[in-house]
Amino acid sequence: MERHVRAWMRAEVAEGTDIALLVAVSAAPVAQESLTVVAGGAEHPVGETVDRYGNRLHLLNGLPAGTVEIVYAARGIAPADEDPVEDGDAVLHLRPSRYCEVDEFTRIAEEIVGDRSGLEALQAVVDWVHGHLDYVPGSSSITDSARSTYVARQGVCRDFAHLTSTLLRASGIPARCSSVYAPGLSPMDFHLVVEALVEDRWLLADATHLAPRESMVRIATGQDAADTAFMTTLAGDVRLTGIQVTAVVDPELPQEDRRRAVPLR
Repeated sequence: MERHVRAWMRAEVAEGTDIALLVAVSAAPVAQESLTVVAGGAEHPVGETVDRYGNRLHLLNGLPAGTVEIVYAARGIAPADEDPVEDGDAVLHLRPSRYCEVDEFTRIAEEIVGDRSGLEALQAVVDWVHGHLDYVPGSSSITDSARSTYVARQGVCRDFAHLTSTLLRASGIPARCSSVYAPGLSPMDFHLVVEALVEDRWLLADATHLAPRESMVRIATGQDAADTAFMTTLAGDVRLTGIQVTAVVDPELPQEDRRRAVPLR
C-alpha cells in the first residue's frame, strides 16, 4: 500500500509575520516530497526543526506583507514502523491537557468502561463516543474542549478525538492525539484521531468512523489539538483564505474492520 498526499494553503499576512507549520509526513518512508512557499511573488526560505514530540516543524520567518501560498506534497508513502513505546509515555499521556479535562470525567469513564480492560475498554469508549456524538461540520470552535463537547453532543474530528482521549485517560488508559492525512475521508481535510496505549502498543482509534484507519498517515502527535495544529502564528498576523487537502491510496482503500487492533503506520 502506498499513499499520496497534498496540502495547499493560501493566506494574507502582515509584514514580518512568522508561521510554524505541521503538515509534513512524520515518520513513514516517502519516495518524493516537497514543500514550497511563495510570498511576495517569490519563493520564501523554509526552516525545519523538530518539536518536543519529535514532529517535523517547518518555520516561515519574516514573511512580507501580502499573499502567501504554501504547497506540501508527498508521494509513494509506505507504511511506517509502529511507533515505539517510551518509558515515560504512560505517565505523560494519562495527564489532563488543554482540551482534555481528565479529572472531570472519572465517574463517566467508569460507567462507560465498567470492568472491561485492554482492547475491550478501548472499544467501549470508541463505541460510546461514536454513538453519543453527531458529526456536524462547523459546529465547534478552537476553544471547545472535551467538557463542552460532552454537553453539546456534537462536533468535528477534533471534538471526537478530545472526548475519546479524555475518557480513555480517565479510565486509566494512556491516550494521545495525532493529526493525520486520511485517504477516504469525506469531507477531505486534515484529520485528528487518537492513539491509545494498550498491551504495550499504540493503537489507533477514530470514533468518527469516517475513514479506514489502516490508510492513515501520521503528521504530528501530542496531548491534544494544541500540539498538532497545522498552522501556528508565532508573530504578526495571518488570515487563512484558502485550504485544500488531498489524500489517496494505491491500489485501493483497505476495508475497515472496526474491531481490529490497528497501529498508525
